[in-house]
Amino acid sequence: MADSLQSLIRHTGPRTRLRWLTPEPGTRRPLRGDDPTLSGQALVGSLNCIHPNRLQVIGRAELVYLAGLGATAFAETIEKLFSDRPTAVIFCDGIEPEPLFWDWAERTNTPLIGSPVSDEELINQLRYYLTHALAERKTIHGVFIEVLGMGVLLAGDPAVGKSELALDLISRGHRLIADDAPQFARVAPEKLEGTCPDALLDFLEVRGLGILNIRAMFGEGAVVRRKTLNLIIDLKPLDQTQLDRIDRLAGSLSASTILGVAVPRITMPVAPGRNLSIIVEAAVRHQILRIRGYDAGVDFIDRQARALSNDRPDPPEMRPGGSPVATAPPPGGPRPGPTDGAA
Repeated sequence: MADSLQSLIRHTGPRTRLRWLTPEPGTRRPLRGDDPTLSGQALVGSLNCIHPNRLQVIGRAELVYLAGLGATAFAETIEKLFSDRPTAVIFCDGIEPEPLFWDWAERTNTPLIGSPVSDEELINQLRYYLTHALAERKTIHGVFIEVLGMGVLLAGDPAVGKSELALDLISRGHRLIADDAPQFARVAPEKLEGTCPDALLDFLEVRGLGILNIRAMFGEGAVVRRKTLNLIIDLKPLDQTQLDRIDRLAGSLSASTILGVAVPRITMPVAPGRNLSIIVEAAVRHQILRIRGYDAGVDFIDRQARALSNDRPDPPEMRPGGSPVATAPPPGGPRPGPTDGAA
């Protein structure tokens, strides 16, 4: 499994060059503590005994600090380090642990790991791996596709036409990510990343045709491994009453919450004769403009307000006493009034 110490070393080995200093544990060692009191621990970081990490990294700076503590304080700090039950203690920069580390590692059954990589590079590599390996995940029914660089989830009831629409978009140059069961992981506070399960990679099911291999049919450029989820398009057959309820200016834009992240959602009516591929591309372009700060509906409302304001006559200027101020005569002199020229 991806959430164990053994898998961490196996998957990051080529970049971090991690190696076991103590014998590899015979049982799986989880990266997250099962004890609820350990749930607040950070996953990886430099040596910290106040807010201990699950993976404690010791580099040259930490050794200098420990050496300056004195024998008694040094021993107490090492005891505190191992009594906090870290998943492992990692020595970077090619450091060989002192005998006291070996003693406490054996006493507490804590693995010691070494790496020739610097502490800064090692922590960055491990944080990147752990962010993706331990992220919250959710599988959602639909077709996940890249349209104009945006990750778009085509959702809707079975047989509504999601796969056919995805196939049409792929033929127009867009790329497939996952069909039927895309997996989404929260990799940042406001970011969801979607991937395809290995068993479904490259495949798209189209009713009447069966399973299609998109990579084999359209080439390497027709598929992509992962993408950020930017927009959900919900395909729905709507009757006239439901269509009349859609806002003519704002459309059907709403939001769906997935793993605590709000994702823009558009309900797209499905009906015979509609060119859904072009409408999806337009929806994506429209969403890109929204992200950049432009909304056509708001612009249209402002333009109408300006037009109404320009057509409205200006109110007469008033004197302090309340009577209107005489205005200048029009060009060419004053025009005759209804009584001008009377005897």
